[in-house]
Amino acid sequence: MNKYRRFAAMFCAACILFTTSCGSNGSNESNTANGNSDSLYMLQGENEDSAQEVQLGENTDIAQPAPDITDTIPLNIIDDNYRTYYEVFVYSFCDSDGDGIGDLQGLISKLDYINDGDDNTDTDLGCNGIWLMPVNPSPTYHKYDVADYYDIDPVYGTLEDFKKLLEECDKRGIKVIMDLVLNHSSSQNPWFIEACDYLRQLGDKEPDVTECPYFEYYNFSRELVSSSYAVEDSDWYYEAQFWNEMPDLNLDSEKLRSEIEKNAKFWLDMGVGGFRLDAVKEYYSGNIQANIDFLSWFKDVVKAYDDDAYIVGEAWLGINEYAKYYESGIDSLFNFEFADKDGIIAKVLNGAPASKYENTLVSLQETFGQYSENYIDAPFYTNHDMGRSAGYYSGDYSENKTKLAGAMNLLMGGSAFIYYGEELGMKGAGKDENKRAPMYWSKNSDYEGMCDGPPDMDDISMKFDSLEEQENDPDSIYQYYKKVIKVRNQNPEIARGVTQYLPHDLEDTFCVIKRTYEDSEILLVFHFGEDTEELDLNGIDINGREISQAEIRAKLQTGDEELEINANTVKMPRYSVLVLK
Repeated sequence: MNKYRRFAAMFCAACILFTTSCGSNGSNESNTANGNSDSLYMLQGENEDSAQEVQLGENTDIAQPAPDITDTIPLNIIDDNYRTYYEVFVYSFCDSDGDGIGDLQGLISKLDYINDGDDNTDTDLGCNGIWLMPVNPSPTYHKYDVADYYDIDPVYGTLEDFKKLLEECDKRGIKVIMDLVLNHSSSQNPWFIEACDYLRQLGDKEPDVTECPYFEYYNFSRELVSSSYAVEDSDWYYEAQFWNEMPDLNLDSEKLRSEIEKNAKFWLDMGVGGFRLDAVKEYYSGNIQANIDFLSWFKDVVKAYDDDAYIVGEAWLGINEYAKYYESGIDSLFNFEFADKDGIIAKVLNGAPASKYENTLVSLQETFGQYSENYIDAPFYTNHDMGRSAGYYSGDYSENKTKLAGAMNLLMGGSAFIYYGEELGMKGAGKDENKRAPMYWSKNSDYEGMCDGPPDMDDISMKFDSLEEQENDPDSIYQYYKKVIKVRNQNPEIARGVTQYLPHDLEDTFCVIKRTYEDSEILLVFHFGEDTEELDLNGIDINGREISQAEIRAKLQTGDEELEINANTVKMPRYSVLVLK
């Protein structure tokens, strides 16, 4: 028999067996009894010990492994602003022209890695959003100092390349949001250069914005104040909170606001799906209300032009502080409470009680909801300003923790964000350049598309394999991330549901939460212990059914030991997750 036809016959036999072993109400009773998504499918008798192995294929004595549970469940992706975003630093992602620097054509060539647009394939991550770190012309490698808000940095490509990227993303159902840096510009921005030239020629005269409107775009003064720098060959100073080559923009200027509105519409017209707003708490440093008012203005401008545009802001503060920014009405704020080496995810995986995770998930609904009933949480685990998460864990179970950390992030509500390479367990800490190392496509430096990385980056020895090895390893971090994203895409309740904490007896090592979206419920059971433990879920129901009758949607195991369900008791190996519906 042709090998492809033989494979098809084997797969169909497995599917038929799977179907016949499911209850008529849609619950997966066979899997509930067996508890082993990776083991052989079995014909169950009254006694589990009497199960007979089902032989699949033609004239073979080897029983074939059954497909994973998640392979039998269709995707249920909703086209809204609850998405799974992949953060891309173009400079370090994929190089198309051999200069060692990533570019837009390189990113286009790797879009099928992020999402190929075909629900019938299983070779892409499944992300349906991309956050692009700044791509505008800039004198620095990181490009958070913009020299031209209306163009693409030539090392990345052209506006035509950018249009092509948006076109290809649209084909794949990917929404692209771009970094919009409004707190400051580059000192090499023509606005700033022209304003400084004008001030040098003023002498003792007072400036006139009709002569030079760009004077109003910045915070110029003849007085030396904190965080200000001199305009050379003049008696003027300008404010720059971050760096003397990043002059702060004067967001009170109506002329500048008109420029910002024009710029936002420029990119929206091109097909951008929204904006990530950098450093929103520094728009008016120390003045939260002024920051909120500006964000509210920007939100009104964008939403009036494109109501579907997505806006997410960065306010690196404690949860009770950044929650206040939801008063502006923007869609999302990055959830710093769970991120970084000192965030809740890493703390729980390094020994803090599991209840810290579930209690915060429940409480943030009230914390955010008091400022905006339409908020969309934006959970993330790491980004370009934080050390890579593979360095957060050591010991025998560091890989298990690295995997489960990804699930803890991706199984939160809202729009979840993944920093490129986290799905491979990349390393990188210390100075910023190390945190933005080249995407680890291959261990071979001559691999087509590999980037050199930022200047001054240290040599980094990766802890885990490159994509070339991991994509062929069913137990790799990469394959685990793919599976979790698939589970997120199969179950809209995960991103959109209201979270309810369900009490249980093992709050140090187990987390049990229910998400309700419209008329559907889903149950997430996390186990954070190093040893296999049993948890009694008697009395807990899901969609009106006892646990023993619930449908298993996913078993996210980080090791070899199997997760099992017996009646209403779950036996969970170390660092695992069970998803029921």
